Amino acid sequence: MTDPTRFAGRVAVITGGAAGIGLSVASRIVAEGGKVALWDRDPDAIAAATAKLGDSGLGIALDVSDWEAVEAAAKKTADTFGGIDILVASAGITGPNTTTWTYPVEDWRRVIDINLNGVFYCDKAVVPFMLEKSYGRIVNIASIAGKEGNPNAPAYSASKAAVIGLTKSLGKELAKSGVTVNCVTPAAVRTAIFDQMSQSHIDFMLSKIPMGRFGQIEEVAALICWLASDECSFTTGGVFDVSGGRATY
Repeated sequence: MTDPTRFAGRVAVITGGAAGIGLSVASRIVAEGGKVALWDRDPDAIAAATAKLGDSGLGIALDVSDWEAVEAAAKKTADTFGGIDILVASAGITGPNTTTWTYPVEDWRRVIDINLNGVFYCDKAVVPFMLEKSYGRIVNIASIAGKEGNPNAPAYSASKAAVIGLTKSLGKELAKSGVTVNCVTPAAVRTAIFDQMSQSHIDFMLSKIPMGRFGQIEEVAALICWLASDECSFTTGGVFDVSGGRATY
């Protein structure tokens, strides 16, 4: 179910917004009256996505691990749309599937740069624009791996655990400001990110889900859109599972 006016007058930044969960969230926000800026590193995918969103969409190609690029994108978004009300920090990579002691150092750094530093940079860049309005909704995308620690995914698990900690810290800092900060910890959802994983790791993730299926993009997007809406007004620093029964705390 959608509400055609839920995001009327709101401006959202969606990182990793040109595909997968990010694009699903962006499409729903536009359908419900909002405007979105898609921040993604794939220019071709951005062009295709923004073409579907029409005048309500802005595409900016960048790497979220580049602070200067993120800072410039935030300014461009605010200048174009008159501010920033919502951030959904969805950009992320898995890294290779291998044991901690064989994990390549360069891959570790890249996963941490995108999955953790990138979320920090995006949160840092948008908060001042939200404080100007005394309103904001930040939704950081973590993972059930950040709670449980998936074997053979040490960098991914560590980065997502850190995103949970960052969310709780920032949520407390902004608790009296009108800006809420929450995170979502999905179990596996079949998106293009599966292309970065080994089949054995995909099979392992499925085996851990009591419902016996992967999540659907639309199911995760529905939760994110609630957290990004006016309705989510007394929840901050929260961690929301969408895991098919996998989460135990």
